[in-house]
Amino acid sequence: MNENFAREEICRVGKSLFDRGYVHSSAGNISIKLDDGFLITPTDAVLGFLEPESISKVDMSGAHISGEKPSKTLALHRSIYSTAAKQFPKTSCIIHTHSTYCVALTLKNDFDTADAELLKPITPYQVMKVGRVPVIPYKRPGDSQVLDLVGERIDRYLSKGIHIRSVMLSSLGPLVWHDTAAKTMATLEELEESAKLSFLLERGGKTMLPTQIHELKDVFNSSW
Repeated sequence: MNENFAREEICRVGKSLFDRGYVHSSAGNISIKLDDGFLITPTDAVLGFLEPESISKVDMSGAHISGEKPSKTLALHRSIYSTAAKQFPKTSCIIHTHSTYCVALTLKNDFDTADAELLKPITPYQVMKVGRVPVIPYKRPGDSQVLDLVGERIDRYLSKGIHIRSVMLSSLGPLVWHDTAAKTMATLEELEESAKLSFLLERGGKTMLPTQIHELKDVFNSSW
């Protein structure tokens, strides 16, 4: 991807998410993978007020090349790119937010088991566009243990033939990845709106029937 275009995309997506309340204050970060490294939002940056030249660039080893100091989640983003490539080789963007309803679900419910998932299958677009969302037990922001936990979850689902595009860091927020910044943002939006429905239903209400889920898998190649 062209670096200048990628810088503009990060600013566009950051402002869109900020303006619509998907991110707030200096919470959250966005990265894009380039041929010669990565772009990532600076540490403590407000995503609604980014400037293209301020976006941090690091090389493939993570060494800072230009722009402001990179987000402390850089190591986690780089790890996800490496692990997610086993499922989705074209993965080129990761978005992390502290989205209200996603976080609220982890504060309201117990997700301590190793196979915990944030959402039940409640809508077709959640199944099609988001898929399963493993919950990662709480670790402080920047804790290196998160790299291993996220990588283990991705690999565990892959071993079952299930491809995932997001994980939920308990009490912190989701990490979502996709082929482009636009697709990553759309997946994040669908995830947060699904979490909102789940929260309002107090994780009750109807879930999709197995036959309905199989139909979505057959027609749209959904991974559930």
